[in-house]
Amino acid sequence: MKKTGTGNLFMVFGEPDIEINEDKTDKIKVEINGLDVHDPTTGQIRSNSTSDIACWFIDTDYNGESFIVRQAYFTGTKDPYKKLMKTLKSDISEEAWESLYSTSSMPFNKPSTGKISVKVINHYGDEVMQIYKV
Repeated sequence: MKKTGTGNLFMVFGEPDIEINEDKTDKIKVEINGLDVHDPTTGQIRSNSTSDIACWFIDTDYNGESFIVRQAYFTGTKDPYKKLMKTLKSDISEEAWESLYSTSSMPFNKPSTGKISVKVINHYGDEVMQIYKV
């Protein structure tokens, strides 16, 4: 039998750098500032700015069992608008795109579960999710 090389199986660990704010009407708004990811190959923490984040999602009423994308946003400086139009093979209105190309979420009601979850994917394909009590 032929010897094969060894493979590395690992899980990426990280944490979104976010701020959760409540306004005067008791609505919650999330702002993403970046993403810190532990690189298991080097043992170092890799900090990503919002320009390194491909997309981020919020489950505004996380039930502890499954993540449901209730708000989705795209960031980064590599012209994600053009890539998305090419992938969808259609035009997207500039106004609609502006609401998705953001580091700040739309305001939302307090969750009935008392928890939200934020999932972030950077340009390396690293995906991290964090749960927050609000």
